[in-house]
Amino acid sequence: MTNATRGMASRWLSIPLVFTLLAGNAGAAELPDFTGLVEKYAPAVVNVQATGNESQTQDQQDFDDQEVPDIFKRFFGPGGPHPRGGGGASPRVSAGSGFIISADGYVLTNNHVVEGSDTVTVRLSDRRELDAKVVGSDAQYDIALLKINASGLPVVSLGDSKTLKAGQWVVAIGQPFGFDHSVTAGIVSAVGRNFGGADQQYVPFIQTDVPINRGNSGGPLFNLGGQVVGINSQIFSNTGGYMGVSFAIPIDIAMNAVDQIKTTGRVSRGMIGVQIQNIDRENAKALGLPRIGGALVNKVTPGSGADKAGVQVGDVILSFGGRDIATSADLPPLVGSTKPGSKSDLVLYRDGKTMTVPVAVGELPTEKATQASLQSGGNGTVAPANALGVIVDDLTADQRKQLGLTDEGVVVTRIAGGAARRAALEPGDVILMVGRKPVKSVAGFNAAVKDVKPGDSVMLLVRRDDATSFIAVPVPKKG
Repeated sequence: MTNATRGMASRWLSIPLVFTLLAGNAGAAELPDFTGLVEKYAPAVVNVQATGNESQTQDQQDFDDQEVPDIFKRFFGPGGPHPRGGGGASPRVSAGSGFIISADGYVLTNNHVVEGSDTVTVRLSDRRELDAKVVGSDAQYDIALLKINASGLPVVSLGDSKTLKAGQWVVAIGQPFGFDHSVTAGIVSAVGRNFGGADQQYVPFIQTDVPINRGNSGGPLFNLGGQVVGINSQIFSNTGGYMGVSFAIPIDIAMNAVDQIKTTGRVSRGMIGVQIQNIDRENAKALGLPRIGGALVNKVTPGSGADKAGVQVGDVILSFGGRDIATSADLPPLVGSTKPGSKSDLVLYRDGKTMTVPVAVGELPTEKATQASLQSGGNGTVAPANALGVIVDDLTADQRKQLGLTDEGVVVTRIAGGAARRAALEPGDVILMVGRKPVKSVAGFNAAVKDVKPGDSVMLLVRRDDATSFIAVPVPKKG
C-alpha cells in the first residue's frame, strides 16, 4: 500500500468513528425543532415600510452618514440605510419588521424604523397592505407602537425576558434584505448588556448570536416556548452586516413603554440625580471597597432625590431597589424603569461603612424638553446666519445655573452650514469661546466670527453635557 493509499484508507476509516460519536451524543443533546413555533407565530410577524419626503442637501447627507457609528448599526431594508437618509429631494424609504401584539391591530416595532416618516405601511402575512398610524414612540427605548385598522389578526405570545439566561436557544423572524418571514436561530450570549453611553443607556440589552441583518429591525425574538422575549434592534458590525453579535430590547422594557404610550401618549423614566462612573481596581483600593463593583458618584444634582437623601460625591452605590449594581452601567436601566414619584432603597458605601437610605425617584426630563430648554432663547429671537452657518441664542439665567456658568456662553439653536455639521457641531451645544476670545452674547459671537476669511478654520470651545473641547470649523469658500 502506497503512502497515498494508506492516507486515503485512514481518512475513510475515520468516518464511521465520527458517525458513531455523533450517534452516541444524539440522545443526550438533540437540536431543537423550530417548525411548530414558526408555523404558529410567523403569521403575526409583519413588514413595516416607512416613507418620508424630507429633502436634504448633500452636505446634510454626508453629515448624517457620519452620525451612524461603524460599530453599532441599526438595520433597515433596501432603500434606506438609516432614517435620516435620502439625498436630494427623493423620497426616503426605510423597511423593517414588526409583530402584532393584539388582534385589534396594535403592532410593535423599533422607533428608528419609523422615525421622521410621513407614511407608514404594514404588510401582513396574507399580503394585505394597510396604512398604519404611529400611536407613539420613544427614542431611548427605541420602541414605536403602530395601529392598523383591522380585527381578528394573529398575535404573538409575550414572555418574560427577566427569566432569560445565557446559553438558551432563541429564534428571530423578520425580513432581512427584504426576504419576508426569514427564520434564524441561535443562543443568548449575555443578558443585561449595557452600552453605558447616552444612547439607550436605559436598555439592558439581550445579546445573541442569532444571524440578523438589515430588515430584521423591529422583529420579534422568540424563546423555545414560542414567546416573544425581545425586539431585534442593533448589531455589532464593522461592515453593516452580521458578525455574530446582535442585540435585542427586552420585551418587558418594550411593553412597559407600550402601556405608558397607550395611557399618557409618552414614556416617562425615573431619575435620582446622580452622575456616576465605573470603579476599577485602583478606585476600589483607594476607597477601601472589599471588591470591585458598584457605581461611584462624581456629581449630585442639587435638589434631586439623591441630594435630599444625603448622597454625597465619593459614595459608591452598591444596590438600588434590592438589585445589585455590578458596574455603573447597571444603574440607569434600574432607575429609568422605576415609576417617578415612588421611593426605592439605595445601598451606599461610604468611609468603610455600608448604609441604606430611601431615595425619592423623580422624572427624567424628556430629550425634547431638554433640547427645547437649551434652544429657547431669553427673548425668543433668532440670530441671523453668519459665515459659519451657526445660529446661536443667548442663555437664560436658569440655563446658566443648570450648566454651572456665570456670564459666558451662547447656545447653538440651528446648524445652517454643511461645514459646521461635518465638524460635529450640534444644536444644544454651548459655545464658550471663539479662538481665544470668550463669548457672552449672540452679538458677541457674531462679531467674533464676522471677520473670518473664507478657507480659514475657526476654533470654537464647545461645552456638551459635562465635557468641554475645541472644535475646528472651516469657513466655506465662496463661489
